[in-house]
Amino acid sequence: MAGVGAAAVALAPTLASCTRAGEGASLDDLREQGFVRVGLANEIPFGFVDAAGEAAGQSPAVAQAVFEELGIPEIVATSTSWDGLIPGLQNDQFDILAAGVFITPERCQEVAFSEPTATAPEAFMVEAGNPLGIQHFEDIAANPDIRLAVLNASVEQTYAEYFGVPEGQMELIPDQTTGFEMLENGRVDAVSMLKVSHEYLLMERGGEFDVTEPFYPVMDGKEEKGWGGLCLRSGDQEMLDEVNRVIAEFTESGRLLELGEEWGFTDADLPDGTSTSELCEG
Repeated sequence: MAGVGAAAVALAPTLASCTRAGEGASLDDLREQGFVRVGLANEIPFGFVDAAGEAAGQSPAVAQAVFEELGIPEIVATSTSWDGLIPGLQNDQFDILAAGVFITPERCQEVAFSEPTATAPEAFMVEAGNPLGIQHFEDIAANPDIRLAVLNASVEQTYAEYFGVPEGQMELIPDQTTGFEMLENGRVDAVSMLKVSHEYLLMERGGEFDVTEPFYPVMDGKEEKGWGGLCLRSGDQEMLDEVNRVIAEFTESGRLLELGEEWGFTDADLPDGTSTSELCEG
């Protein structure tokens, strides 16, 4: 993907040492050093490391374009486990997260989110033909023989717990690839993730699997349409305001759609006026 991975992932630890540990880089700091350190969790197509060792996916593409507009020409990506993203941002391993992290009230207590950049419905990857008839978390809760893989600390884990999937039926995984390999090896019967993530991974890896019909879970009478955005440290209002200014310009101009189209995102997946403040309030 041209321009998204401007520096190899392997360089990230060395370059990161240029930023003052524990303090968090300001926008001026990032302009001076010429790059921004990005955390992602290898979830195709939201944010992952490609075969060349560079950042790829919808969220890194948005981050690259936004920070170029703000005078910072490069992003340097580091992949970590899903449950290591927010701690890594808080501990100054990253300047931002570009991983399609969904905006939730709980996460809003820990980090600052940009305005939304994309959404996508849930689905399951299952054996071809879906012999166990899995369409919803409730189907898994109703069948004690079904084993489900979910990203640790993800919204999918929250959904599974809400709909009654016992802990003993869940395999908590660090990344998307692990779930795919567990399905290949017969260690799980389904992987819970976003529909677009499953579909893109199947295009990349192949395999005799199906992706179930997409859906938005309904919890407490409310459809849970999750929205992802860029994550920043809490407290740097200047950087957050500038990032949101550029995202608003991209949304209005159609650039946000262009950045997502290569990764399977459509108009239906783009911001619909739902604000981060609404999502943080729940």
